[in-house]
Amino acid sequence: MGDLTTTGGGSGLVGLLHSTGGLAIPKPFEREIHLFDSHVAGTTHIEGIDELEPHLEVGEKLLFFREPENPYDPKAIMIQTETGTKIGYVPEKDNLVFARLMDAGKQLFGRIKEKEKRGNWLRIQIGIYLQD
Repeated sequence: MGDLTTTGGGSGLVGLLHSTGGLAIPKPFEREIHLFDSHVAGTTHIEGIDELEPHLEVGEKLLFFREPENPYDPKAIMIQTETGTKIGYVPEKDNLVFARLMDAGKQLFGRIKEKEKRGNWLRIQIGIYLQD
C-alpha cells in the first residue's frame, strides 16, 4: 500500500496535495450560465412601472417564478426584482424551454442588460441565466 503521509513532494497522497508543481487543480464550475437574451413582456400592465423604472439598474438580478396556473399561458414565468416587485413575464414565445427547465427543478434568473422608455412602454432587455 502506498505511503499516505509522505511530505515534501513525495509519492503519497499528502505529498500530492502539498506539491506545488505539475498538478492542475480545476477551477469551480461557473455559477451563472448564460442561456438566452430576451426582454420583459407585459411592462405596460404593471401598475407603478414609471416610478419603478429609475430604480432598475443594468446588471441587476431578476428572480423568475413559474405560474403554471396562469389562465393566459400555462408556461408563464413571472419576473420580479430581488425586493419582490413584479415587473412582467418572460415572453410567451421564449418560455417553453425555460418553463420545462424550471419544472425540472433548475433555478433560472435574469439580469437587466439595458432599459429604454418608449412612450408609455418600458423596454427591458434581459439575459436569462441558469444558476449552477
